[in-house]
Amino acid sequence: MRNVWMMAMALTIGLAAGASARAEQVGEVGVDWLGNDIIIEAVGDPEVAGVTCHVAYFERGLIDRLQKGNWFEDPSNSSIACRQTGRVVIGDINLDEDGEEIFKQRRSIIWKQLVIKRVYDRKNDTLIYLAHSRQVQDGSAKMSISTVPLFSQDVTWTNGKPAEE
Repeated sequence: MRNVWMMAMALTIGLAAGASARAEQVGEVGVDWLGNDIIIEAVGDPEVAGVTCHVAYFERGLIDRLQKGNWFEDPSNSSIACRQTGRVVIGDINLDEDGEEIFKQRRSIIWKQLVIKRVYDRKNDTLIYLAHSRQVQDGSAKMSISTVPLFSQDVTWTNGKPAEE
């Protein structure tokens, strides 16, 4: 049983490290004397060049973890803002209404992840980015949304712009 637990821990740590590879921390704001911080990261969309999302989330400090227990979990709250930061080149994106996951980061040792999904709104020619928490059970209603309008922009679609439905 101990070996199974050790393998699960190693896998979890490996996945968390891999998921963060596309995010770059650009800010850290201390919010109290307990060591709690708001972390700000820049996340590039791997299939849409020229769009950058900035995500802010709460990270608990050591003193807060000691006081409250629950060592391995951070709150689900997050905020996202996405903007055009260069020439927009759209690759092979998922056009379904369920969208496509472009980023995920562990927010607890096993059960919770911060996820960013991209959805394309054909009718309004807009990219929508949704930040939310994914949990095994007791899903969270905490979410944040940002849009990048493509109307009247110089946008290159590598596979051709999809037709309006």
